[in-house]
Amino acid sequence: MSVRRRTVLGAGLAAVPVLSSGVAWAGGDGAPQATDPGAYISFTGGAFPLVGAPVVVSADDHPGVVRVAGDLRDDIERVTGVRPAVAIARRAVLVGTIGRSPLIDGLVAAGKLDVTGVRGRWETSLQTVVDHPLPGVDQAFVIAGSDPRGTIFGAYDVSYGIGVSPWHWWDDVLPVHRDEVWVLPGRHTQGTPAVKYRGFFINDENPALGTWAPAYFGPGKAPGYPGGFNADFYAKVFEVLLRLKGNYLWPAVWGRAFAEDDPENHRTASAYGVVMGTSHEAPMMRGIEEWNRHATGGTDPYGGTGEWSYLRNAEAIRAYWRAGIQRMVDEGFEGVVTLGMRGNGDTGLPDGDGIELMQEIIAAQRQIIEEVTGRPAAETPQVWTLYKEVQRYWDRGLRAPDDVTVVLTDDNWGNIRKHPSPAEPRGGGYGLYYHFDYVGAGRNYKWVDTANLRNVWDQLHQAHAYGNHGLWVANVGDLKGNELPTEFFLDYAWDPQRWSFDRLGEWERRYARQNFGAAAAGEVAELLAEYGRLQARRKPELLNRRITLAADGQVVYDDQQTPFSFGHRELERVTGEWRELGRRAARIGRRLPEAAQDAWFELVGYEVAATANLYALREAEFTNLRYAREGRAATNDLATAAEAGLAADLDLADRFNSRVAGGKWRGFQTQPHIDYGDVDRYGPNAPWQQPEKDNVALPDVLFPAVRRIEVPEAAGLGVSVDGDEPATALPPFSPYQTRPQQFVEVFNRGRTPFDYRVTASVPWLVVDHPRGRVTRQVRLEVRVDWSRAPAGRSSGELTVSGAGESVTVGCVAERPPSRRALRGFVEAGGYVAIDADHYDRAAGQWRRLAGIGRTGAGMTAWPVTGGWADSAASWPRLEYEVSLLSAGEVTVWTYLSPRNPTLPTGPGLHYALSFDDQAPQQVDITAGADDGLLNTVWARNTSDHVNRTSTRHTLASSGVHRLKFWSVDPTVVVQRLVLDTGGLTPTYLGPLESRRL
Repeated sequence: MSVRRRTVLGAGLAAVPVLSSGVAWAGGDGAPQATDPGAYISFTGGAFPLVGAPVVVSADDHPGVVRVAGDLRDDIERVTGVRPAVAIARRAVLVGTIGRSPLIDGLVAAGKLDVTGVRGRWETSLQTVVDHPLPGVDQAFVIAGSDPRGTIFGAYDVSYGIGVSPWHWWDDVLPVHRDEVWVLPGRHTQGTPAVKYRGFFINDENPALGTWAPAYFGPGKAPGYPGGFNADFYAKVFEVLLRLKGNYLWPAVWGRAFAEDDPENHRTASAYGVVMGTSHEAPMMRGIEEWNRHATGGTDPYGGTGEWSYLRNAEAIRAYWRAGIQRMVDEGFEGVVTLGMRGNGDTGLPDGDGIELMQEIIAAQRQIIEEVTGRPAAETPQVWTLYKEVQRYWDRGLRAPDDVTVVLTDDNWGNIRKHPSPAEPRGGGYGLYYHFDYVGAGRNYKWVDTANLRNVWDQLHQAHAYGNHGLWVANVGDLKGNELPTEFFLDYAWDPQRWSFDRLGEWERRYARQNFGAAAAGEVAELLAEYGRLQARRKPELLNRRITLAADGQVVYDDQQTPFSFGHRELERVTGEWRELGRRAARIGRRLPEAAQDAWFELVGYEVAATANLYALREAEFTNLRYAREGRAATNDLATAAEAGLAADLDLADRFNSRVAGGKWRGFQTQPHIDYGDVDRYGPNAPWQQPEKDNVALPDVLFPAVRRIEVPEAAGLGVSVDGDEPATALPPFSPYQTRPQQFVEVFNRGRTPFDYRVTASVPWLVVDHPRGRVTRQVRLEVRVDWSRAPAGRSSGELTVSGAGESVTVGCVAERPPSRRALRGFVEAGGYVAIDADHYDRAAGQWRRLAGIGRTGAGMTAWPVTGGWADSAASWPRLEYEVSLLSAGEVTVWTYLSPRNPTLPTGPGLHYALSFDDQAPQQVDITAGADDGLLNTVWARNTSDHVNRTSTRHTLASSGVHRLKFWSVDPTVVVQRLVLDTGGLTPTYLGPLESRRL
């Protein structure tokens, strides 16, 4: 049916109050009960058969509603093979907005449709079957909305229920064919969203999206800027946003200007019913690129100097801002206006950070809004985003007018910086800007999804608990590649109460079922959860950076080292975990039907296989460099393996670009992720910026480069021991050790094989293969026969002989005198390692967050809003029994999630530790870190995905002690506790958990 009248989605909605409770509506007073998306759809029977029913909408409704009715017809046809008609019939689907659709309003007036609990709400829908709704119509399935977006969400909810994935176009997800589709009886709704504005930011879009989109949809329309994104591209963005029940978009900004790149962009947003915004650096509905394109050569179009400076070019900048608001009014699109001002290029304001200047800027912006709209400023939605340095204004006391939504942010790495204070409620409420993609300090992460949903949940739960419900927006990078966290972010924003921590597995199964079918949903969900946990250990882009602390406490980067240790077989173990995950993904993928293969590769297969390959590549690369230093004959084999890994990486990208979906995504998988840190190749920004020259991404090469050596003909004995080089002794043995078994590697420095022999100086040392022949190298595991080892500490030696040479390896065995004296976690090798969730006693309320840690669960005091008194007697506490073999000094390393001082109660974020009855030692885990300036201490914590702090304690005796961890402040998440009694060696993840008696 044609559209006879163009309308604006926001018309009449300004009076709808900002949601302040943060609680998704769940019925009452005759209202329908909220149900899960699509839960009223059945494939075996019900009250109304969808197949064959026309989808009817009034042309007088909002254009977005008329359009979504067409999408619903398309979706029904995708599932059933039968296309619905558009004309009324004896059974029909009626789609419309309360107060806008004559169809719907007629049913309400006739008493046929009960809209109690729906009418007047924000973005709320109703799905119900009505008998004899109209003359000549026996039955109708009615999809009604409280406002146009409520109707749109209601229609897309039906699409979801019948099996159409929100990602059907973006990831080539084909729905399961159904011959029958039924609507169940009852009045159904998905409730009212807890967060009023929910959306995402397309950002950091070069090279992937920036290469693919103009090639697929055609160039931008602005003369001289063919890389712009046009309305055809944004139509696909708007559709998936609405299918995910989002309503708000920050458009792409890397060299792109939404309004200029296609004059139809804003009109398309209006036609779809999407609220437009601009990013934190782009005030007054104008992308910063609009300024950059026209302010050149010391001039700008407004008679100014071309400077992005309010102090030096205020009149021109005000005119520029006025034009942005005027365009919003003239084109009639719905928008949320960004206030404030930052420097050009995501930097601090060049005019300084004086509060008086920012007050003047915000006052001038609001005056422009009033003058252009002819209404009080409070009637135009506005936000002030406290991103990076902007938060300092707030911390120093500057407040935006009460009607402005203050958007709080994370630190770019998924850790929120500030929560609302209960003492400062605002009429405009608070918002959240969160990241699943980032370019900047520490290092870019742009390649594949690296979000751990358990961590995301913790942060979003905190935001919800502290009353942040005004506007949530996530930086999703290219969007494609971050589907899972994007969908979860928007689902949680809609209904936080539905998705408690214990239901995350259910959410992952639902996501897997929607995209890959019910049969595979369980194992796909488990795979995705493990993928998120492993990725959260470290971003793939950082797999060639080791971060250490110098003796003076300074943070030191080495971009030619693995962050993982050769000791404890750590590098082998983490690579093995990824290798196994890759095998699991391949097995699942092989069992899926041919029709699901493209979607599988796009949504799961590529990211798992490519990351697993990258870990194998890095293991080969760094093992090669170690072997080269040792002169091993196997050195060049590892160089070949690393080069094969690079070739495999490029082949996986080529499959994505040219073989998936018939080449639909050609040019998309072009994001470099291996050559970071290569200063000689692409300059001083290499430690953090993607490989690029002149703002164009470079293809990856191996960095650091592998080495090849000249291997002599003659045999040469080499011996390497378990652990990081150089070492001449094995790590201590203990009957209670949990570390991987100690080993000696006998290797050849030449091409001629030789025979070796290992002899022990004491009878209790056992080598699994004490003699044999070496071509390249042989690994020999060494054990202790504890039935023959004396009590206490004993020493022995292994002598390795071969090729006319001998090497001696030292060995120490530590056998506690009596097991009866041991209890709890037992020291072995000079340390005790404890996973925080394995406590002996808890005081206060605690919540176990399974999978949030780098190696397992985390523990956090509950609730996250606190409520306990500021005294040790009131602090929630976890206690652990440990058995130590000697008295003296103990250093306890506490591994915590890298949180920021978010709380309104004071500076810092604190925990405390004590042994036995000693006084607790308080630690501020944020000491030295600056989440606004993004200094190296902060970057170390976020890059390592852990905050690792230490306390020192003196114990007067050996034996059993009670270690106590206290949560002084809420929101602290403790993952591990590692006690160093003198034998702890550096590892990235810490040793495996100690044995517990």
